[in-house]
This record gives sequence, C-alpha cells and structure tokens, in this order.
Amino acid sequence: MKFAYRFSNLLGTVYRCGNLNFTCDGNSVISPVGNRVTVFDLKNNKSNTLPLATRYNIRCVGLSPDGRLAIIVDEGGDALLVSLVCRSVLHHFHFKGSVHSVSFSPDGRKFVVTKGNIAQMYHAPGRKREFNAFVLDKSYFGPYDETTCIDWTDDSRCFAVGSKDMSTWVFGAERWDNLIYYALGGHKDVIVACFFESSSLDLYTLSQDGALCVWQCDTPPEGLRLKAPTGWKAELLQGAEEEEEEEEEETTVRGKATPAAEEQQGKVKYSRLAKYFFNKEGDFNNLTAAAFHKKTHLLVTGFASGIFHLHELPEFNLIHSLSISDQRIASIAVNGSGDWIAFGCSGLGQLLVWEWQSESYVLKQQGHFNSMASLAYSPDGQCIVTGSDDGKVKVWNTFSGFCFVTFTEHSSGVTGVTFTATGYVIVSSSMDGTVRAFDLHRYRNFRTFTSPRPTQFSCVAVDCSGEVVSAGAQDSFEVFIWSMQTGRLLDVLSGHEGPVSSLCFNPVRSVLASASWDRTVRLWDMADSWRTTETLGLTSDALAVTFRPDGAELAVATLNSQITFWDPENAVQTGSIEGRHDLKTGRKELDKVTAKHSAKGKAFTTLCYSADGQSVLAGGMSKFVCIYHVKEQILRKKFEISCNLSLDAMEEFLNRRKMTEFGNLALIDQDAGVEDGVVIPLPGVKKGDMSSRHFKPEIRVTSLRFSPTGEPRAAGCWCWEGWGSVLLGFWAQGAHRGPVTSALRDKVGQSFWLALGPAVLSEDTEGGGLRPAGR
Repeated sequence: MKFAYRFSNLLGTVYRCGNLNFTCDGNSVISPVGNRVTVFDLKNNKSNTLPLATRYNIRCVGLSPDGRLAIIVDEGGDALLVSLVCRSVLHHFHFKGSVHSVSFSPDGRKFVVTKGNIAQMYHAPGRKREFNAFVLDKSYFGPYDETTCIDWTDDSRCFAVGSKDMSTWVFGAERWDNLIYYALGGHKDVIVACFFESSSLDLYTLSQDGALCVWQCDTPPEGLRLKAPTGWKAELLQGAEEEEEEEEEETTVRGKATPAAEEQQGKVKYSRLAKYFFNKEGDFNNLTAAAFHKKTHLLVTGFASGIFHLHELPEFNLIHSLSISDQRIASIAVNGSGDWIAFGCSGLGQLLVWEWQSESYVLKQQGHFNSMASLAYSPDGQCIVTGSDDGKVKVWNTFSGFCFVTFTEHSSGVTGVTFTATGYVIVSSSMDGTVRAFDLHRYRNFRTFTSPRPTQFSCVAVDCSGEVVSAGAQDSFEVFIWSMQTGRLLDVLSGHEGPVSSLCFNPVRSVLASASWDRTVRLWDMADSWRTTETLGLTSDALAVTFRPDGAELAVATLNSQITFWDPENAVQTGSIEGRHDLKTGRKELDKVTAKHSAKGKAFTTLCYSADGQSVLAGGMSKFVCIYHVKEQILRKKFEISCNLSLDAMEEFLNRRKMTEFGNLALIDQDAGVEDGVVIPLPGVKKGDMSSRHFKPEIRVTSLRFSPTGEPRAAGCWCWEGWGSVLLGFWAQGAHRGPVTSALRDKVGQSFWLALGPAVLSEDTEGGGLRPAGR
C-alpha cells in the first residue's frame, strides 16, 4: 500500500533525560529521547531510533550484560522489556511507582530496581519464552528516603544502593550468613553514585556536595557464607546429607571441621579509609552525575556548572578537568574499554562522546533547545534544514541522522527556511529583521537581506531559478523582493491588510502566492513588474499556502480548519476539505472548556503536496497528521505522531479530580527543584518550592514536507512542539529501486518529514522489500 507508513527514525533531539548506556562492544551509545530510545553507532556514524514508545518520558534504561535485552522505564513506572536484536517489545510491566534506576547483575540472572525508599530484586528474563518475564525475588528495606543509585559487585553476590538520606546500603543478593545488610554514613548530602571496586567489596560513595568516601571491607567476596536453611528446607537438606553420609564416611570428617572454621569468622565490617572533596576552592558546585570504570580505576564526575573531572582511584589523582558547557551534566557513561566517555546535558539537549586519552570528540551533537518552527527538504532528498526559535539553522543528513552544520548568525527566532533549486544554498528568515543565505560548500553566510526600515519576517520563499528571494513581513503587512546575486532590494509589494503568514512560488511560472490574515491570497507576477494578477477571497484568515508540483493548483489552509483548492489561472475555487473533525485536538490540563467546543480555534497551519500532486499532507495544532486525496476530497490516512502523555494537549478527557476550590492541581509542580539541586527556601519543606509552576510543552505540528524526489527510501518529515525540536520521518512502501521519473511517481511510495518543536521522525512501511539505509 502506498500509505502504509510506519515509524523509521527521529532527528533533531539527541538526548532529553535519563541515563546513557554503551553497548557491549562499546561502539554505540543508547540515549533516551523523550519517550523513545535512539542508538548512535559511533563506528559507522549513524543513528537509529527504536520503533517503540512509552507512555511518558523515559526515566531510566537498564542494559543486560550480553547486550541483547534492555529494560526501559518511564516516569509513570511502566516498563518495557525490549529485544535490541529484533528491535521489538517482549513484555510490558508496571512497577506501581516511580522508578529511579534499574541495573542488571553482571551474570545477567537478576536485576534490581529502586522505587521510593526500597530496592526490589527480580529474576531476569531468560532466552526461552516465559509467561511472566519479571518475577519478584526479594524486597530490600533500609533507607529512610528515596533511593538514587545502584551498583553490583563483579560476582553478583552483593549490590549497593544510595539514598537521599545521605546513607549507602550494602545488601546481599543471596541469604548470606555474615552479610544481611550494612549501612554506611559519612556524607552530608544526597548520595549521587556508589561503586564497588573490581573483585572486591570495597566501596566508593559520592555525594551531591562533592565528597568522595573510600570504604574498605575486611572480608573478600569469597568469604561470604550462605545462611543455613530453616524449616522444611532444612529437613530436606538434612535427609539428603544423611544419605550421603551413609554412602561415604569420609565426608563426616570434613563436616565436623567446617563449623569450627565458620565460628572464627565474624560479620562483614566496613571502615572508611579516606574522604576527598572536589570543591577545594570553596565555591559550591553540585555533583550531578558520576561513572566509574573498574578495570582502569577511572572515575568521571560531572557537575551542575558543566565541568567534569577525571580521577584515578584510590589515590584520587586528577587526570583532566574540563568544561563542556554551562549547563548541568545529567548523565555519564563509560564504554567497556574505558576509552570513550559519554555526557548528556538535558538543559541543552546535548550528547557528547569524548576520547579522554587523545582529548578529542568522537561525537558532538546538540539539538534545538527551543521549538522548531520550520523545515525544508533538499532537492535530492539527502538533507533537511531546520529553523528554530533559538535562532539556529541546522542541516541534517537523512541517512545518518546527524547534524553536520549549524548556522548561528540570526539573533532571534527563525521563522522560515528553504533550499534553492541547486540544493547548495539555504535561505532563512528571522524575527530579527534579516533574511540570510548560507552556502553549503563553504558553510558561511554569504548574503544578508534587510528591509529599509526594521521589520519582522514571518516567512520566506525562493523562486525556481534561485535568483529571486521573497519574505513576508509580520508587522508592516508587506512582501519584500531581493536579488540573490546582488543582494539589493528590488521591490516592496503592498496590498495586504494583515500579517503575511505564508509565501510560495509557482514551480513552473514566475508567480508568487502570498497568504495573509486579511482573508486573502494574492498572486504576484514576477515577470510583469510584480503586479497583482489575482486576489483570492477566503472565508477566514489564511495560514498556509502551497502550489502543486506542476503549478496548476493552489491549496490554502485557513483558520476555520478548512483546506481550499484553487485554480490559479482562472482564480476559481475547485474544492474544499473540512478538517475540523480530523484534527481531533487534545485537551490541555488547564482547559476549562467542554469537549464540544475544544476544537474551536484549531486549524491546519502547514500544508504540503505529494510528489505526484494527488495527495496533500496537513498538520497543525493537534497530535494528528492527515493525508487527503485532493480529487476525491477524502481522508486517506491519519497518523498519531506521539503518544507521550508528558506533553500537553494529549488527553481527550480532563481529570476533574484535579480541580479544587484553590485552583488546578496541575499548576503545582510536586517535584520542582528537587532533581536539579535547587536549594529549598523554607525549613520543613520537602517537596521544593510550592510557589513554582510547571507547564508541559504543548504538542503541535509546525511544519511538514514530503520528499521532493518521490523515492520510497526517503519518505517525509514534520516538526512538532514538545521536548525540544523533533523531526519525524515516515517511509513508504515501493517496489521501484531505479531512478524515479514523473511517470513512476504515482506508482511508488514516498517519504515525508515533519517538525514537531525540537525533533524529527521518519516512518517505514510494513512489508515491502525496501528498508532505510544502514539497516
């Protein structure tokens, strides 16, 4: 089927929150991105997003020792058992509470999750098919506050759990006679990380105030003794021993000698050997993340100021002290060989992989840390350019999924981006009053177009020859025309009585269509002194306008949720689509309107024709993207771009239990400032400052594009608002592998991309022989 799209890849955001993990071979980084997981292949320079999603943002990811399985837990406590080999979900489980961390034992037989102030140990799923993959073995109590971290010994006999009550607890994974649990103090702040020494019970603990304690155990791991069973188990074992004693009398001699040896050995004890401090200069800098490589004794610590240290333990020798940014380092991971270190900064959406011996970057990626406003395909379909409210213009490779150049010349939000016909020049408009042209050969800004008086540009368009650049003004209601070669202003087109919302050039003729909030679409002839040839009257404000690839039809999206189709030659309306019911807008947490009126004011804000011109792709202030058949004016396909409940406007029904006489409980962030290390302002307050407010990012599609080539390996994408910019790509099914001509475009599928705030997604069709590059 031509429209059997499925998710393929996500671009634009490389890290959001949670913990980073290296694969067993150390060549790939597993990074949680919102409610999805992306695998970055550092050897082949490719990224791949797993085709699965959780209900909320991912909190933690646990990787099995063999690298075949992963446990993904979201903020709501829902867990997914995922096979990284076949990239599918094997089991669903709910932990009935917020889980902070999850860790497999080194032998892969068990895993521990920390939930609240307890630690629960489960039997890890095996390779054979099981009815219940997660079987609870034991619950460990001890900490008085929430648990924060886990670490196992090399032989999987014990594990340590850190807590916010400034203590670290050592538990036995088996019923040891000389070690049931052991509590370690010595810190004055929250425990951030704890690590066992290699082949030992010696322990390192790190607290948020930058203190490191070195603990020595008087018992080796081999000195742990199993506790004698009691009850019916003891009777069974005693009967078995009596049968063995009757057969072999020599075993009785050894049996009498062992109790005397066991009585000489006491309980396991710890003693503190040393205590070190990272903040020696006296400036307070919270320690936020840490990782320890046991083979090389390398300790990596990250701080809230963006600084990270490399120390050699147990001597605490400083190797490196560098700063990667001014934002908080949220997660650190070290690969198996100890050569590469991965850093994740949630504030900037930044992911870095650093080789500390050569002091060079293996990977350095950063997404838009603000809403992605627009995107455009290159003519060959190999690149995507995105513009964001953070003032940056980024160019992404659709096959590798990486950003290879970032332009930062704009001083305000970017409102529109587009490629020229050659594909080597990018033109962008911004609210700073400039339109800039960037060269992809030399990676520089070679043209800057300005208006006679300062104005804010809301959209941009370039004609098919690449010689005429136009931009629409939001405040002066005018359209400005420049020459690409000279950079001079050629003309100012006046006539609109409202802000210009969208511009589009006719692909065949030199005709410019401008849509405005004054309920008109004007057609300007570029070859005849830029005069107005036609004015199309609409019933509502025009939000988006686009030409069909052959230039014989024009589609306009209006504020009343309609898509109207026009014949630009005769200025006659040929059809219309009512999209209000297809939008199916979700309701925000703070909405007070009824479901009957929840769709009012919602409309499609971006349009795009398919390569064959038979379908139109539409998106707007909704979590759905619709594909309509132009001739039949029917809905062909509707996609739900995300199921992440951590975003706003996702719910179809409001929870009235949150409405109290004092206001909506959604206004109060229960966890404000606790994780980021904000100082609690009032004594006795345990949940942060109750005056702080938390607002979820709203999901909405800001831009979408079909692949201009119409080939099935590169479908399309859209941008949407959410946790940073997201680009979604969708791949369509097709059997033709050769060059795509105009005669074949209606027979093969194509891809489309969409921008959703700060990221990009792609889709793949079910069945069919085609797969994205790199699979």
